[in-house]
Amino acid sequence: MTDSILSSVDDALSAYRQGKMVIVVDDEDRENEGDLVLAADFATPEAINFMVTHARGLVCLAMRGALLDRLQIPMMVPQAQNRSGFGTGFTLSVEAMQGVSTGISAEDRSHTIKTLIGPDTKPVDIAMPGHIFPLRARDGGVLERRGQTEAAVDLSMLTELTPAGVICEVMREDGTMMRLDELKAFATTHDMHVISVEQIAQYRRSAEGLDQASATVEPTVSEDESQALITLIGRSKLPTAHGLFEIVVYRDQQGLEHSALIKGEISSTTPLTRLHSECLTGDTFGSLRCDCGSQLHAAMQRIEEAGEGVILYLRQEGRGIGLGNKIRAYELQDQGLDTVDANHQLGFPTDARTYDVAAAMLLELGVDQVRLLTNNPEKHRALESLGIKVTERVALEVGAHAHNEGYLKTKADRMGHQFTQGS
Repeated sequence: MTDSILSSVDDALSAYRQGKMVIVVDDEDRENEGDLVLAADFATPEAINFMVTHARGLVCLAMRGALLDRLQIPMMVPQAQNRSGFGTGFTLSVEAMQGVSTGISAEDRSHTIKTLIGPDTKPVDIAMPGHIFPLRARDGGVLERRGQTEAAVDLSMLTELTPAGVICEVMREDGTMMRLDELKAFATTHDMHVISVEQIAQYRRSAEGLDQASATVEPTVSEDESQALITLIGRSKLPTAHGLFEIVVYRDQQGLEHSALIKGEISSTTPLTRLHSECLTGDTFGSLRCDCGSQLHAAMQRIEEAGEGVILYLRQEGRGIGLGNKIRAYELQDQGLDTVDANHQLGFPTDARTYDVAAAMLLELGVDQVRLLTNNPEKHRALESLGIKVTERVALEVGAHAHNEGYLKTKADRMGHQFTQGS
């Protein structure tokens, strides 16, 4: 890519911070396109109209996963079924529940965007479908995925704005895509900066002190950030049926308390590590509908036998939708839906969990690389994107029976879980 055509990232950030649009281009061997990118905080009706009139592409809102999860906006398709060439993270389209007419006007779309990023917005304030298309950015930003979605969120975070950006592809009048020379001419006409996704990645590596020769997946939660995400509450010895452990309790920014169950010295090793989401029905009542309780006790036994390891017990009941909604999903499963379709029927994503708190807990415990006890590749990917190196995935299979075989089959077929046993 011709460097003389591109602005510096510092110049682009200065303009972006002031509410101006920038053009972000990706690699020639990828989409080879340019998108107008605007911080969501500055998504006025005039700005939306400019995008629709002059760029002509689809107006989308790139957002951090945490924002989407808070608003309970589900993915358009489960990640395992995403067949788009570049894994674009489209959610269901949305609209503000109040304050819009048909939803398509520039004013209506601006209002919807402002509603989506509002700090007090609740799930009931959002209607689906609608005329704004949110995109879920990867947690690691452009260091994890080289897309304009991640670029928009990274630019907003680098300028300390709301972590969301409006993007729109730039097209010619005949509907075909503009390429780099044309994008530069467009930028000159409209007094804009042009930068590349790769420039943003290099800028982040430099700013965050990362080795430029390192892998493309880089840490996004530092030790300082981990201390801001969680607060240590207390710790104690905990004798169990599987052996003697230490329990450490943290409180997150939402007031939820998460526990780490520790065996041995873990900070100087690569410990066996289990991320276990709270399951009252399975862990406490011994429900046979899932494998959660069996997995928890199997993980404790494996770690006891290994002599060292850690289980993070995370307050993510029902894959993040809460106990009441999980029981509502059970009702739908009793009527014939599987666990994925039941979540979708209720308006939830397949999996609403995020792992920022888990990564923060590990870093606070002095752990930055693990042998991960899981059948779920999403946990592996999420930890890597948050700066925790996964040196090995260790299967944790407890077998199927008549009550949970359908559930386990759905996890394998529709959620990408990896089983070696015929479950």
